[in-house]
Amino acid sequence: MCGIVGYIGKRQAYPVLIGGLHRLEYRGYDSAGVALLSDTDQLNVYKAKGKVSELEAVASEKDCSGTMGIAHTRWATHGGPSTKNAHPHVSESGNLTLVHNGIIENYAVLREQLQKRGMHFQSETDTEVLVQLIEYVQTSLGLSLEAAVQAALQRVIGAYAIVVLDRRTPNRLVAARKSSPMVVGIGEDGKEFFVASDASPIAEYTKQMVYLKDEEIVVCERDKELRVYTLTGENVPVEVKKVELDLTMLDKGGFPHFMLKEIFDQPSVLQDCMRGRVLPEHGRVILSAVTDHRERLIKARRFIIVSCGTSWHAGLIGKQLIEHFCKIPVEVEYASEFRYRDPVIYPDDVVMAISQSGETADTLAAIELARKAGAFVFGVVNAVGSSIARNTDTGTYIHVGPEIGVASTKAFTGQVCVLTMLALTLGEAKGTIDKKEYQAVFDELQLIPQKIERILEQNDRIAVLSKIFTYAHNFLYLGRGWNYPVALEGALKLKEISYIHAEGYPAAEMKHGPIALIDQEMPVVFIATHHQLHEKIISNMQEVKSRNGRIIAIITEGDEVVKQMVSEYIEVPDTLACLAPLLSVIPLQLLAYHVAVQKGLNVDQPRNLAKSVTVE
Repeated sequence: MCGIVGYIGKRQAYPVLIGGLHRLEYRGYDSAGVALLSDTDQLNVYKAKGKVSELEAVASEKDCSGTMGIAHTRWATHGGPSTKNAHPHVSESGNLTLVHNGIIENYAVLREQLQKRGMHFQSETDTEVLVQLIEYVQTSLGLSLEAAVQAALQRVIGAYAIVVLDRRTPNRLVAARKSSPMVVGIGEDGKEFFVASDASPIAEYTKQMVYLKDEEIVVCERDKELRVYTLTGENVPVEVKKVELDLTMLDKGGFPHFMLKEIFDQPSVLQDCMRGRVLPEHGRVILSAVTDHRERLIKARRFIIVSCGTSWHAGLIGKQLIEHFCKIPVEVEYASEFRYRDPVIYPDDVVMAISQSGETADTLAAIELARKAGAFVFGVVNAVGSSIARNTDTGTYIHVGPEIGVASTKAFTGQVCVLTMLALTLGEAKGTIDKKEYQAVFDELQLIPQKIERILEQNDRIAVLSKIFTYAHNFLYLGRGWNYPVALEGALKLKEISYIHAEGYPAAEMKHGPIALIDQEMPVVFIATHHQLHEKIISNMQEVKSRNGRIIAIITEGDEVVKQMVSEYIEVPDTLACLAPLLSVIPLQLLAYHVAVQKGLNVDQPRNLAKSVTVE
């Protein structure tokens, strides 16, 4: 949600800021803006509703000079999408300007207090309240910019990542964070600084990054060393991390959309995910997290998986993997519900947080709850250096590279791959997995990337198939066992990017309500690979067929029985039952993609959605 870029140094700031905003478009937004301190020390603020390209059009005839500035892409919360609500927001005097990610929960009270003191507001946003508060504190107490930010934030309830610019101090940017990510890049000779929501918009300029922690403030001053301190004024040692980010992963690479590129990335990124962990020369999977915390993990009373959306679906598969191979009970919880329902957590529980971005607000809150209960916290994330990675006891990166498309694809298969490796490693450590089964899964896991490539060869056929179903207003996805979470994930992908209502169910539950929906206008997708309960799911197909439902079946290659029953089918290579989700999900990703393309929709940035959900 939302994106921030800031720069201070010797370069012209505008190209850095606009280029950074383009890099952040994947996060989801509805307006954009930029503030520049010009070469003549004028504060120039340009804003536009819509895409970054609209902002560029507005700024094209304006003065865009200056070596210091801030920029923002906004995802509307307080106040609808409009130019007046877009960031940056400017204080009443015109001296301060600010960009903000997050939500100020007590903004209404603060706004009323400031209005009583004579301040006026131009927008409906909580962000304008924050910049006015900082100015009020600065003016009334005679404070420096950083001291005013520090004092103002102590009166704020909520989440924020902010960057503030004061035109009277043209050599300084001040940034701060709480429950919303913020990274500072250190450029040439340590004398220029880049500020951003994540590393992607600034990685082309520097690999030296400082990740702010909650309630930390950073002062970026031209030609001086970076200063970091807490809201209470304590100095914090500056910890610089080298971040390696493959910039080619941030480009479409000849594909029409990031989503399609990321679907096609899956064979190579799953190999990256397994590299150094699945070791053929030793015949074993080795995860450092299990090696380093072996006793704590094998003695766990239970695992509690907390996650949201696609990551929750991966967690449902992880539950089956861990229970099957490790004989440890597993609960899978929506993080948004877990944090509020007073859950029972034991000190010998392992709470596993799964998140692509590593910044999901609800999942971070669930981690904090687990920590207070004394549980061991294990993270499965993609984004290196993210908040979840830094706030867990241990964990495993999925290493699938930046995922730009809002609808997650390669992150899902990466998460399932990591959960498979974790279950194998932990099962071996506990002695709960049969050696022959371990070897079979170990060998087959290495073949998954090339089997995905075989599915991707059907892309053109799936594109043609998708044209048949663009008429539909509803879809039903059905699966059983290992493939039930795949049904949920397939339905989510379709509704996210095509805006067609879709629901996923365990196939046996169809008779408990959803069967009432079946008619000739209702496409029904069965994930019916040749594994457990195959005969049962064939019976479910018969029930749909007898009610004139239109069936699309995901089947194992050579399944002639199902081919004769269904309207359409997509074949996937044979594999082990526990690895079936890694294959059966691929055609569902492609089907959703092509249906959305046929409908002429924005596949990478679907309406109302954001890539990184950093607020509740």
